[in-house]
Amino acid sequence: MTITHFRDLDVWQVGMELVRHVYGLTARFPREERYGLAAQMQRAAVSIPSNIAEGNARHSRREYARFVSIASGSIAELQTQLLLARDLNLLKEEAIGPALELAERVSQMLYRLQRSLDPDMSGSRVPGPGSRPNGPRSRISEEPEEYL
Repeated sequence: MTITHFRDLDVWQVGMELVRHVYGLTARFPREERYGLAAQMQRAAVSIPSNIAEGNARHSRREYARFVSIASGSIAELQTQLLLARDLNLLKEEAIGPALELAERVSQMLYRLQRSLDPDMSGSRVPGPGSRPNGPRSRISEEPEEYL
């Protein structure tokens, strides 16, 4: 059976679940953060199923793949924001764990969708630091002493 509507896509459905989850998490934020990180997290989350839907409605595989790529960027943005919310003590580790798991699931699904739309896509998602000519460079150990 061929899927012709974005609402039939598992990745869109899980993406929508992630949006609902993020809205629940950001409702816990302090009032002064509602228009800051909370709003950014909500926009990133909403962007994921929205771009899947928009890409699905496009008339070419190339355009569809481009919107799936945008959704992949949004999932990485959201994962970063979830970790930041934890680091800023806006959310506890136990609270973000399920959201991060859902986000990783969506990320993997997006990757598979991207591969199906663009079979020429390389096997690697993003080159890691070890792929650079001079090897990995970490700035973590170069932090000022007052942060160590």
